[in-house]
Amino acid sequence: MKPSHPYQPLLLRVLHGLTGLCLMAAIVTAYWTYEVYDGRWGRIPLPDYQAIEGLHGTFGLWTLLIFPAFLVYACRQGRRRLWQPQSWQQLAAVGKPIWWYTLNRLANTLALLALTFALYSGKMMDETWLPRGELNHAWYYAHLISWVVMVGAIALHLLLTAKVGGTPLLLSMLTWQYREKDSPQLWPAHITQTWVAFRQGAWRHWLSTKTAIGIMEMAILGSLMVAWVLPLFK
Repeated sequence: MKPSHPYQPLLLRVLHGLTGLCLMAAIVTAYWTYEVYDGRWGRIPLPDYQAIEGLHGTFGLWTLLIFPAFLVYACRQGRRRLWQPQSWQQLAAVGKPIWWYTLNRLANTLALLALTFALYSGKMMDETWLPRGELNHAWYYAHLISWVVMVGAIALHLLLTAKVGGTPLLLSMLTWQYREKDSPQLWPAHITQTWVAFRQGAWRHWLSTKTAIGIMEMAILGSLMVAWVLPLFK
């Protein structure tokens, strides 16, 4: 890979790609589900496929399973791509390159929060509501709103990424080339080292983090755990 080309760590590309693919499939099937069972705010001619809700739930579940790993990576190794303490001051430099980079970090952060909102609200829904015509549940409305927010967040993320890095930055997420230090052969050793450090007390430092990104990471992981537990008590 030429040095002038942007380089993205292989693990980031894998986690980002898997999360993105499952999320896009969930977004498309979410709208299709709305078309089949609701359609109160307009519709386009899509086939009346009654099993679409189950398909949407499957893609949503895959996203929910992959997202925590992507979140941890984004908030740790990829934290410089997220909102920073100095970002408020950098927003004052309107029109300058740092302003666009700051907006890009804001869009990346908002995308993580929007996805959390979508996954949490979806997990709070009952799969029998829509087939029974129960369209006025609060969590259903929340999930519809989350769809709109998520689409807007993805569009903003792509537009600002293209603005700060252009086509080369977008394409850098699609290549399979990687540097020696990113070789998948090294991943088992990294996982073992992380597990050993965790058992030796690294988790205490993780829980005691005071940074905004660290707090956001813990809050999102906590909300995802709650999303798994609460439906058990319905």
